[in-house]
Amino acid sequence: MRAITRLAVRPVLGPKMPIRWQRNLADALNRFPLLPRGTRLVTVDLGNRPAERIDGSDTDNNRAVLYLHGGGYTVGSPTTHRALAAHLAAAVGVPVYVLDYRLAPEHPYPAAVDDAAAAYRALLDTGIDPQRLTVAGDSAGGGLALALMLRLRETGMPMPAALALISPWVDLTLDHVRDSRRDPLLRASWLRACAARYSGERTDVRTPEISPLYADLTGLPPMLVHSADDEILLPDIEHLVDQAETAGVPVVYRRLERMWHVAHMHAGLVTASTAAVREIGAFLRNAFDHDSRMGNPNVN
Repeated sequence: MRAITRLAVRPVLGPKMPIRWQRNLADALNRFPLLPRGTRLVTVDLGNRPAERIDGSDTDNNRAVLYLHGGGYTVGSPTTHRALAAHLAAAVGVPVYVLDYRLAPEHPYPAAVDDAAAAYRALLDTGIDPQRLTVAGDSAGGGLALALMLRLRETGMPMPAALALISPWVDLTLDHVRDSRRDPLLRASWLRACAARYSGERTDVRTPEISPLYADLTGLPPMLVHSADDEILLPDIEHLVDQAETAGVPVVYRRLERMWHVAHMHAGLVTASTAAVREIGAFLRNAFDHDSRMGNPNVN
């Protein structure tokens, strides 16, 4: 799978390839995922944006996961992340909503954050208690999940029960990114192009909702963070973990050995990837169970 990723996926994520081609090819490469038995898919509206609701064979409809996909804020869709989200839905036992948020450069910041906040409000409006709701995301989607938490805190909305971040992209300055070929998926040149497209010409990339590494993380919900040995974002991810712990946020952190950026995408095909997604599912499920034991307080 490492070789396939390097030879088939990495060339798609290049700074010179047109965005439309990147999106179409990324969708095509993930068109026929291996999903857990009993998976059900349905397209829904979530905050005036399309989303894919994914249910496992045994689903608790009173709880939910809002999933924010990666792709450098410029590519990616529910299609590209269907396998990961389906295995997560099976592992946690609740519906997973993969939001099709607006992408740059057509829709630069703050469009993605606005869409994530609207989707979160829409889930609350269905009657789901915030402590029965969790948020997860990978890469740019991990950064977006953190930006959503900052937006919720700023606007006084209740926080979810927990947050799961897979290889989150948290610093779009890329000052500490190592441009190493050890990561078979990402290269810094593509990330720089994505950062420019997402931030636009007039926005400082150090704005906390764009680069959450520059934010005060106080008051954020408990979080699980996964990184990998061979990914170029590793220094920033570990810096984020340190900052969260300093801010008093409960953090569970694991660095996946001999793996690469968001290797979780290969759940169902690679044993280690499937196991990593199951670990995330167990963390989120435990967050729900903890809430039930504590009497389901509505925490702001």
